[in-house]
Formats: sequence, structure tokens, C-alpha cells
Amino acid sequence: MKTVVLGSGGWGTALSQILCDNGHETYLWSHSPAKAAEMARTRENPLLQGVHLPESLHITGDLDCLKGADLVVSAPPSFAVRETAKKMAPYLTEKTVVVSVSKGIERDTNLRLSQVIQEETGNICKVAVLSGPSHAEEVGIRLPTGCVAACLDVDAARFVQDAFMNDYFRVYTSGDVVGVELAAALKNVIALSCGVCDGLGYQDNTKALLMTRAMAEITRLGEKLGGSRQTFGGLAGMGDLIVTCTSMHSRNRRAGILIGQGKTPREAMEEVGAVVEGYFAAESIHQLSERVGVEMPISRCAYEVLYQGKQIRGVVAELMTRAKKDELLETAWL
Repeated sequence: MKTVVLGSGGWGTALSQILCDNGHETYLWSHSPAKAAEMARTRENPLLQGVHLPESLHITGDLDCLKGADLVVSAPPSFAVRETAKKMAPYLTEKTVVVSVSKGIERDTNLRLSQVIQEETGNICKVAVLSGPSHAEEVGIRLPTGCVAACLDVDAARFVQDAFMNDYFRVYTSGDVVGVELAAALKNVIALSCGVCDGLGYQDNTKALLMTRAMAEITRLGEKLGGSRQTFGGLAGMGDLIVTCTSMHSRNRRAGILIGQGKTPREAMEEVGAVVEGYFAAESIHQLSERVGVEMPISRCAYEVLYQGKQIRGVVAELMTRAKKDELLETAWL
């Protein structure tokens, strides 16, 4: 099977290695021909230090690698998904399966990234989503990892499962594209917020409170937009939230720590030196929740800190002194 990964960041590179390990003819495309040439020469990606890329992996800056591809993996940063989809569209056929692995929501339109791909490709092909608790640094050294492949077409979901699954990368299938994709985008904001807690010196109690209540509001928005409650308790939801909020591999958490220590959001992102999806998602999620009328106090406060310059400790006090309420709306008193 011919597979092409569009996007040579850490995640795209790690996924291309999985596909090579599984015996597929695999191409890794970079938007920078110079970067592609350097990676092809060294067989390394600076974002995956210590990982020697398979000799069978074709690394290129030429989009003609898409010709005849059975599976195309869309792996650019969220802000580049639309541009990348436009570039891939002429090469796709009705037999191609595109799997979106980027995590975020498009700014201005508030579309999920699979929706962006579908808009730009004219629904020529089937579009699936692959997501879960999966730091590229760990996948790159082949540590056991699990993800979810979601698609409305069950055959396409299983096609993605078959393409990626092996003895260190386990893939489950789902029909809940909305839930899987929203969970992936929303958790980045919470991971950034958890990092802020670390930067402020808050400890385990605070972060457990934040993560649990954040999952409640993520689930509210997800259900409102058509996602399944079960998805948010699974790998794509709680699993991804846990790993992103607690790991030092997480760029969102690292940026949050710096903000909690007094850096501005812009300074924090510059110091992290890579795309911090949670910063951009905070604005989109705020707009989305306002539009559909879903209460998301933690995400709203994150937006106010990041975009309106609110003082962090004041925001924490505001969250802690909100009106009293039951934990579960469906609680039945016996």
C-alpha cells in the first residue's frame, strides 16, 4: 500500500515511521524542500532527537509523491490544514482515504479540521481522524501507545486501523468523528491551563480539580455539537487530556508553566519554540461555546487570560467562588 504523510513535524514523522514499520511504501512530505533534503541526508528530525528514520522512508518536498496514494495523512499545524488540503486535492481519488491527525479548530470559521479538509477536497475522498494520548517523542522510540481512528464510514475507519496497528501502536475504531476531533482540540486549552497551575506553584489537588471539571465542560460542548458522551471518557477524551496535562513532552503545558511564572503568552510561545495549539484553540473554543450557548467557565477564563490580559490569580478566585452547584446535574437524591 502507498501511504503519504503531509507534514514533517514530530507527529507526522513518528507516524511515517509506523507506516514504514508496517511494510507500507511511505513518503514523508515537507513544505520546505531544504528541510526534506536535510532529513533525507541525516535520517533524523530535530523534533525527534535520537530517532533514526527508516532507510525505506522516502522524504521529499515534491507533492507528486501523492500520485497513486491509497492513504494520505494530513499532519500540518492547524493553521496550515486548509492550505495543505488545497495542495493535496488535485491528487485525490474516490478510493483515497485521508486521515487527519492535526489537533485544533480553524480560527475564524470554527470548523473542525476534518471539515476543513472536506471543504477543500470537495468530498472526493473519505476523511477519517486519528487521535489519542500519543506524544510523538514516545511513539518515535516505539513505546506502547493507543489511539482512536474515527470515520462515519466503518470500512474507512478499519482501513486506517489496519494501516497503523502493530505491536507498539494499538488502534481502536469509532464512528464519532465529532467527539474524537473536539476532544483533541479542547484538551490543548486545558493542558495550557494545567501548566499555568504548575507555574503558579499549585499542586496535585488543584490540577485534579481543573482536569476533572474541564472534562465536564468539554463533554457539554461535545454533546451539544453532536459528539457522544462515551467518547470523552475514552482514549481520545480523558486519555489525551491526562497525557497532555501531565507530561513535559506537552508544548501546551510548557507554555502554560511559563505564563504562570509571569511570561506573556507571546513570550512563552517563543521560548517553547514550536506551535502551541492551545493558545489558538482558546479563542476558537470561546467563540464556539458562545455561539451555541454552552457554559465553559474554565475555557472562558483561559481565553480571558490569554487574549484579554486578565490577572491569573483573580481568575482562579473567580472560578473557586462561583455559585454553589451539584457536581452531576442528573444526581438523584435517595
